[in-house]
Amino acid sequence: MFVLGLDIGDIGATALLADADGRVHSEHFVPFAPPPEINLLPPGFLEQSPESWWSAAAGSLRSVVESLAAIGESPESVTAIAVSFTDGAVVALGESGKPLRPAIAAQDTRAAHEAGECNTCGVALTDKLGFTFTSAHALPKIMWLAKHEPQVFYDTAFFLHPGDYIVGRLTGDFGLSDTSGALSAGYDPVDHRWPAFIESALGVPAGCFPRIVSSGLIIGEVSRACSHETGLAPSTPVVAGVCGDVAEFLASGAAAEGEWNLHVASGITIRGASGSLIKDPENRTWCRMHPRDGWILMGECNSGAAFAEKLFHGRNHAELCAYAPMYSPTDMIVYPLVAKGERLPFANPCAEGFIIGQPRDSRELFTAYLEGAAYMERWCLEVFGELGAKIGDTVFSTGAVQNAEWMQVRASVLNRRVVCPRHEGRAFGAAVLAASGTFYSDIETSARAMSLPAETAEPDPMLVDSYLNRYGRLREACARRGYGRL
Repeated sequence: MFVLGLDIGDIGATALLADADGRVHSEHFVPFAPPPEINLLPPGFLEQSPESWWSAAAGSLRSVVESLAAIGESPESVTAIAVSFTDGAVVALGESGKPLRPAIAAQDTRAAHEAGECNTCGVALTDKLGFTFTSAHALPKIMWLAKHEPQVFYDTAFFLHPGDYIVGRLTGDFGLSDTSGALSAGYDPVDHRWPAFIESALGVPAGCFPRIVSSGLIIGEVSRACSHETGLAPSTPVVAGVCGDVAEFLASGAAAEGEWNLHVASGITIRGASGSLIKDPENRTWCRMHPRDGWILMGECNSGAAFAEKLFHGRNHAELCAYAPMYSPTDMIVYPLVAKGERLPFANPCAEGFIIGQPRDSRELFTAYLEGAAYMERWCLEVFGELGAKIGDTVFSTGAVQNAEWMQVRASVLNRRVVCPRHEGRAFGAAVLAASGTFYSDIETSARAMSLPAETAEPDPMLVDSYLNRYGRLREACARRGYGRL
């Protein structure tokens, strides 16, 4: 028996088939076709065709179904399907069940002024949840439609996010949404309702939003129309999905309170499970709803692995990492920011990277950057700890860090076990969610069973104190420049 994870990303759809033990049997990506008018939009505007989302999704699902036949299995062997998505995009759906216009994409910045209005009218909500509306959220985009395209606004039956639209195409029911994506449109997950200000102050009718259910619950079945298009068996259960950040968190193996996922790309995304809502007075962090009771705390540090491509372009990064055990701990202190501005562990738009000390060669300099990125991870985790979050003794690492030497540096700097999962990514996280109410009794059990480790690094007790000393020196050097506090 299998579960299906379907991710609707920024540039395409990915369908992934996994079994109860987390083995991936098939994965297929299909890019979106760009809308023909994309180059005619004003600066800051970005739109996508919901039909292109579905076309790509259906194509990836057909490929997965074909892969089942290749191993002698039928579509009926799929136990459930869940969808992950990029939240913040808005689909205006008409009574006919068809979009009235192209979707306004998550990255679209046209609604900056409307975001300010949402913050003014919705201050009770933003204070409660510890965030502010920006143009990346769905609610300001809906307000923009009310002002600039009033006929579309008036004719809209439901304002949906991408996951809602795809679930609607899977089941034929567009009237349900999940707690994960509804936050972007202003849903109050504490009181489990759409706040009154959305209708009374902003003029968006409450009836234009779908009914909200918890992520992970079975909310429908694959319709016969969808079965005809995709090859999926009719009546296959469809599970309420999650936004991409939460899906990546679940894919990492983290699930229970105190477990953290550190995703290293050009920057570092930090995600951790918490039993309670934790707010940051400095607005460096924010929260998502956990698929079970509780929250996922989040933040983003700009000082990740961007240095590798920008400063060591054309070099073999794996080969440079291999020298880390010979050079580390270095006597250099590196704040590895390669662009201007930092968000976490401190918020400073003027922050710039720096180097203290002279490297013997490029290999030592590269090692010092590896250390610097690990120091920033430790600092970010400490910020969450200072805010009241529980930090366990294991972190689950994803992204550009599947390297034994770098993992060892990070484990010793963090003084925690570092685990890299066998599989990662949003589609796999959606599959873990699909299994949580079918193969398994809850999301923690599902993540434990499916997100198995590929590599593990333990702290080196001989080096922990040396790294701690150098970490303190980085904090002091940053404080002298006005970057954070000791």
